[in-house]
Amino acid sequence: MIAGVELGGTKCVCVLASGPDDVRDEVRLPTTTPDETLGAIRAVLESWRGEADFAAIGIASFGPIDLDPRSASYGQIVATTKPGWSGAPLTSLSEGFGVPMSIDTDVNGAALAEGRWGAARGLDSYAYITVGTGVGVGSIVSGRAVRGMGHSEAGHLRVGRIQGDDWPGYCTFHGDCVEGLASGPAIKSRAGRPADDLTPDDPAWRMAVHALGGLLHNLVLTTCPERVLIGGGVATGQPWLFPKVRQALLDSLAVYGATVALAADIEAYVQPPALGDRAGPLGAIALGLAAIENAG
Repeated sequence: MIAGVELGGTKCVCVLASGPDDVRDEVRLPTTTPDETLGAIRAVLESWRGEADFAAIGIASFGPIDLDPRSASYGQIVATTKPGWSGAPLTSLSEGFGVPMSIDTDVNGAALAEGRWGAARGLDSYAYITVGTGVGVGSIVSGRAVRGMGHSEAGHLRVGRIQGDDWPGYCTFHGDCVEGLASGPAIKSRAGRPADDLTPDDPAWRMAVHALGGLLHNLVLTTCPERVLIGGGVATGQPWLFPKVRQALLDSLAVYGATVALAADIEAYVQPPALGDRAGPLGAIALGLAAIENAG
């Protein structure tokens, strides 16, 4: 049994489970201050330890997070736009439990869950994109999330713009990166209305689709995913968006090299996640299972 924690910007989901078909308990908490939220999570973990043993803890959190085990700030949230959370020590959640723990971003966790139980099952390399409040990307290569200097932040890549579009973008850090052009807040800022209120032919969608097509172009030519999954509230709330993004990808790649094969099965190559909104909590469970496997 794994204790999983999906820590989001507005809410936190704590799950005691071994997989999607074996969920023993689930507790939802508001994300407020670090002290209040981490304290409430620890209280849930303590209650589970008293009722049922868990073998590991998995934490899938909003970021950015320092994931370098050699760093003095390992496991801390860093340089976040969420007030008060910079420096929040996620590793404190495991203190005193004596079990392995794994921390990663929420989108990497969701990607690993899709690989273990969902639409990327059996694949070695794939990408999971979430389009909602922000744009996050979990890139899995050879079965592992891409790591190096830090975790992947491909949602902040800059992409080509449609000629004549000079809107500055919405991202606090990078203006017209993919997140600044295609996230829910970006679409609302550009159009003056929430994404759910826009018709498919609204010009704001054209710009967002172009940005997402550019993001996929970059992923295909760098990490070479065998499949790309797109989730998040903006994407799953607009099912007509998928054909447009698929076509934007094909147009951008321009039948280049090995990507020629994508056109024959583009619906399978770019698709929604199979786990839906359960990918997040199950991502924390997947991280806990990985912690056990890596400790063995």
